[in-house]
Amino acid sequence: MPTGSPNIVLILADNLGWGELGCYGGGALRGAPTPHIDALAQQGLLLHNFNVESDCVPTRSALMSGRHPIRTGCLQSVPAGLPQGLNRNEVTLAQLLSQQGYATAHFGKWHLGDIPGRYPSDRGFDEWYGIPRTTDESQFTSTVGFDPTAVELPYIMQGKAGGQSEKVKVYDLDSRRGIDAELVDRSIAFMREQQAAKRPFFLYLPLVHLHFPTLPHPDFAGKTGAGDFADSMVEMDHRAGQIIAAISEMGIEEDTVLIFCSDNGPEYRRPYRGTAGPWSGTYHTAMEGSLRVPFIVRWPGKVKPGCTSNEIVHVTDLYATLANIAGATLPADRPIDGMDQTAFFLGEQEKSNREGFLFYIKNDLRAAKWRNWKLHFYWEPEVNEGKGKLESPYLFNVQTDPKEETDVLIFNTWVLGPILKMVQQFNASCAQHPNTLPGTPDTSPLPGTNT
Repeated sequence: MPTGSPNIVLILADNLGWGELGCYGGGALRGAPTPHIDALAQQGLLLHNFNVESDCVPTRSALMSGRHPIRTGCLQSVPAGLPQGLNRNEVTLAQLLSQQGYATAHFGKWHLGDIPGRYPSDRGFDEWYGIPRTTDESQFTSTVGFDPTAVELPYIMQGKAGGQSEKVKVYDLDSRRGIDAELVDRSIAFMREQQAAKRPFFLYLPLVHLHFPTLPHPDFAGKTGAGDFADSMVEMDHRAGQIIAAISEMGIEEDTVLIFCSDNGPEYRRPYRGTAGPWSGTYHTAMEGSLRVPFIVRWPGKVKPGCTSNEIVHVTDLYATLANIAGATLPADRPIDGMDQTAFFLGEQEKSNREGFLFYIKNDLRAAKWRNWKLHFYWEPEVNEGKGKLESPYLFNVQTDPKEETDVLIFNTWVLGPILKMVQQFNASCAQHPNTLPGTPDTSPLPGTNT
């Protein structure tokens, strides 16, 4: 049910836990008020059960491809110079929207390829500015013993479709502090340019906050009195507020689908450890604190304001949903794991179109969610503190036991039926459409070439 060609603005925070924002029970309680994002939540739909993959690369690949990373080979972050990223055979969300006449821009952290042919401007975006890999690299040049002859220097880069991406400046700790301000300035300029041209646009803004090293812009340093992390939270809220204000100033609120969400649960390293609120765990685990992250969607006149829901939605669903909203057709030659949630977002149905999903970390099926149930095949409540594969899986009712503390499988073995059917169906799908292995070379040619 296509709904026209509204603008689409997707702000993706980095390592933002479920419990950080004021509208999710954090905010001022964390020493960091988030008034702009809290107000946005009152203007649209807030999801309590929006689920992502285990960390940065898998989630971003799922968002861009609509497919679980076990299918695409985007299993983990890989150092520069080694094969990584989304194979060119995958059809990105940006490609789908570009084919519908959308202007497309990526400003922020890509993490889906760092070689020609795999940069954002090669994968459906008209232009991009940001970092090709992870923010960890901003620490390189400040690290004792760092050898630039052995490891590539990290750079902020930029590029335009049809041209080569180029290095702009070294990504060091000073650049880390200032990058989100740059990303927002470029995003606002892009939106204004497209509005003047009367062209629908897709702005993908994967911010760098709150990824470690979680360092605020100089304008926000010391602002909260609660440390760098809280200062960075306040800055992130401010950056989101700048985008919200720009949309309002341009008078395009009713013509713009605005989404704010996170790529994974909170960081586990101190002093940058975040919180998932009532849920246990951090990213890199299969706990609810890893899977569940903030999600808010606003579309005035379409999405009812002030609504919340605990219905299950998965990050792959954004691919199918945004494609439908833009009138695009999904690829028919491969399994798409995302489900179209347009009717649910618009309030035309109370229930999500999804009852559950499988959760992999790298190659291992760690857990599965179905309705209010969660089945763990491996047990690792804290990063690197796991028991390995379980002989008898653990089952939790995450509605009555949100911290996943009491295994109730022996009393509810009936739940194994629907969950193992999900596993069987997914395995059959993978057998019919073999998964892409990490590092598989591209066979799809670059645009405008025969090679």
